[in-house]
Amino acid sequence: QVQLVESGGGAAQTGGSLRLSCAAFGYLPSSLCMGWFRQAPGKEREGVAVIDGSSRTIYADSVKGRFAISQDNAKNILYLQMNSLKPEDTGMYYCAAESREYCSGGYSAAALRPVWYTLWGQGTQVTVSS
Repeated sequence: QVQLVESGGGAAQTGGSLRLSCAAFGYLPSSLCMGWFRQAPGKEREGVAVIDGSSRTIYADSVKGRFAISQDNAKNILYLQMNSLKPEDTGMYYCAAESREYCSGGYSAAALRPVWYTLWGQGTQVTVSS
């Protein structure tokens, strides 16, 4: 049974940086569409960034230029480097995986829809203060 475990969350000030990691325990094919999602209290879960088996990336408009998604296939770890953090980045951050190499929804914002993703971690909290 595969598990995704996130780490690296915490508290940061506006303008600060955090790096999230997502480790896969158990067998997980090295080339899958994977992504980071977040959910603020009282809001729906939203896609932040996804990366496919060919390392093509898609970002939500709200994080473009500030966040970077990457993966270490040899170690089965997914990363999210978050820079220039804002209070509106506060939320629970989840990593997730599809069961295919290429992201459903094509190479557009549609790929950020949580509905496509079948395997989820339990999340790591990020809190950004002003």
